Amino acid sequence: MSLDECIDAYVRGLEDVRGCSANTSRAYGADLADFSRWARRAGVDPFRLSHQELRSYLGELSRARCSTATINRRLSAVRGLYSWMGSHGIETSGAAAAAASPKRAARLPKTMSDEDASRLLEACDVAEPAGLRDRAFLELLYATGARISEASALDAGGVDYAAAQVKLFGKGSKERVVPLYESALDWVARYEGGARGELLAAARRPSEDGRRALFVSTRGNRMSAAALRDVFERRAAQAGLDAGLTPHAMRHTFATELLGGGADLRSVQELLGHESLSTTQVYTHLSVERLKDAARAAHPRSSCGEDMGRD
Repeated sequence: MSLDECIDAYVRGLEDVRGCSANTSRAYGADLADFSRWARRAGVDPFRLSHQELRSYLGELSRARCSTATINRRLSAVRGLYSWMGSHGIETSGAAAAAASPKRAARLPKTMSDEDASRLLEACDVAEPAGLRDRAFLELLYATGARISEASALDAGGVDYAAAQVKLFGKGSKERVVPLYESALDWVARYEGGARGELLAAARRPSEDGRRALFVSTRGNRMSAAALRDVFERRAAQAGLDAGLTPHAMRHTFATELLGGGADLRSVQELLGHESLSTTQVYTHLSVERLKDAARAAHPRSSCGEDMGRD
């Protein structure tokens, strides 16, 4: 098999065997295609890849000003490919498994203040069907911490109004149930009971998938993750919020508010759909930083140069 044939087989297996989403497998495929192009360009035999050659590839990414996160993701994809090759009896040098990942600078997730979230929600003109749809979508994100792809995948009838909860399907098609508070339920019910039908009726040829979807476009199609991301960015701009905010900021805010309100880490892990507790633990650091900020702002001696960050 050539390297490209190995990549194709590996990426297909990510969905078929490991249950990765189509977006995840496409991302792996794109990263590995970049590695394959580099190997051809550099005249490197990928089946005899040396540690020095792999470091050269990573160095090229660094010189191209790729972020540490991007370099680590590319290296992870290469490691996964070579591990798959080894498990399928394809002889390789083993250099990928021995390569160390570049260290990432510690960075806390970006969150939104309650005031910013309110401005975002109020930027939607709920007198219009699309505005009411956007309000329902944003309310749902804020109430559940859902990933943008999970919101896109929701079907009409997916919200259980009687039980005040919604069933989400996360990475690897893992199912979880997240409770909804009353105001979020009300906004989604208003949209689903009226504006959604208006959007479908106004569309010339609604798609079958659009008829099933909870969030539909003006053309009667299911709104993709990209389309919902555009909604968030457009409404954030209308609200005058930081241009760097993303839909994930609402997920980060959801987690931080839960921990700040006394929820235990395991419960937050389940509500977010994190496979590993270590992924959720970053929010404990964020909560501590918020407490420090509050202390600095409120303490009478904070302006006197006292170090409120010491243990």
